[in-house]
Amino acid sequence: MKISVIGTGYVGTVSAACFAELGHEVICVDVDRSKIDMINSGIPPIHEEGLPELLKKHAGKKLSATSDYGLAIMNSEVSFICVGTPSDSEGNIDVGIVKAASSSLGDSLRKKKGYHVIVVKSTVVPETTEKIVLPIIEKHSGKHQGEFGIAMNPEFLREGRAVHDFMHPDKIVVGSLDKKSGDIVASLYNGLKCEVTRTNPRTAEMIKYVNNAFLATKISFANEVGNICKELGIDTYEVMSAVGKDFRIGPHFLNSGAGFGGSCFPKDVKALIGKAKEIGYEPQLLKSVIAINEGQPARMVLLLKNKLGSLEGKNIAVLGLAFKNDTDDIRESRSIPVIKELLDEGARVSAYDPMANENMKKLYSGIGYYSSAADALRGAEACLIMTEWDEFRSLNKEFDVMENRLVIDGRHILVKPGKDIEYVGLCW
Repeated sequence: MKISVIGTGYVGTVSAACFAELGHEVICVDVDRSKIDMINSGIPPIHEEGLPELLKKHAGKKLSATSDYGLAIMNSEVSFICVGTPSDSEGNIDVGIVKAASSSLGDSLRKKKGYHVIVVKSTVVPETTEKIVLPIIEKHSGKHQGEFGIAMNPEFLREGRAVHDFMHPDKIVVGSLDKKSGDIVASLYNGLKCEVTRTNPRTAEMIKYVNNAFLATKISFANEVGNICKELGIDTYEVMSAVGKDFRIGPHFLNSGAGFGGSCFPKDVKALIGKAKEIGYEPQLLKSVIAINEGQPARMVLLLKNKLGSLEGKNIAVLGLAFKNDTDDIRESRSIPVIKELLDEGARVSAYDPMANENMKKLYSGIGYYSSAADALRGAEACLIMTEWDEFRSLNKEFDVMENRLVIDGRHILVKPGKDIEYVGLCW
């Protein structure tokens, strides 16, 4: 089929490339000219494993990019809204970009004859597709639902593994108001070995939020248990290894550490909290999930101060700036509050990340950025490990260049810290 994808962020670009790989003709739409030029040249605007190969393969053939909504709509049968939904000051999602995309789609749809399906893939709280997107499209197109299709198709993509997750899904969810539009969206995934769950739009929206909120809850639960284990001299990883063998619990997302970050978990849990409050329900558990997560970075600095005392003028190395390994994304990275508190305490910060140095530099331009862990560690009086990069697992002799070989590990990453290193685990 012919597809248009509105927005070329993580979800939009990956979805477009993968739909092209499945044999569809795809047009990407974005207001950013530089992104359009990159995609048309076969260059990904984001870092994502496997994406360069797909864009190189399909750009100029099954995949193109434009800023012209009308061109994209006239030359496609299905349009996916894949724009960002950032948090506002209260933690609720800001659907301003979704509204703008819906308006532009509606304007273009007014001029088109024939059936066209609009699919929301952006992460939005329940009722958004039906109560916000649909009315805007009807208003701007001059058409009513039924003359065009409307559906919600949430994404379940991990950054760093998004291409793999799209092509090897554990679930595909399609929420529609009518069978025809749902059938069309479901058919786009033909060729993937996965059952399609069919439901209505608000249920599909809720499935996405519950999925992420539950995973975030497992992490905060593991961190709270880890904090207790730390005080009792118990290895929480040994505890969770045994607990995870229970088939009802499973071993995943039970690793204690500095907490979760990224573009999804923090934002989605806060958005679900906001939606619950909107309907008059106080979500105590979800609020605790966020509170525990926000407290973990401060525990890193507290452990550091317990060892060194005042941090004024001390050189502290921070290894890992991205919110997780295999990405350059620093959104909600646990390194951000750690660096802020270190600077507030008067420390000098030396930082290194294999991919995220430049992105963090936009937030903190006044700290030292280095091209290797060894360079960042040189002369440091302590080291904080914040991201689980594989290259950090084998660090050993690199610590020899430190002034004081104190290592506080926020990710349980070091395999053999070394006998001469004072190794402190955050939760173990």
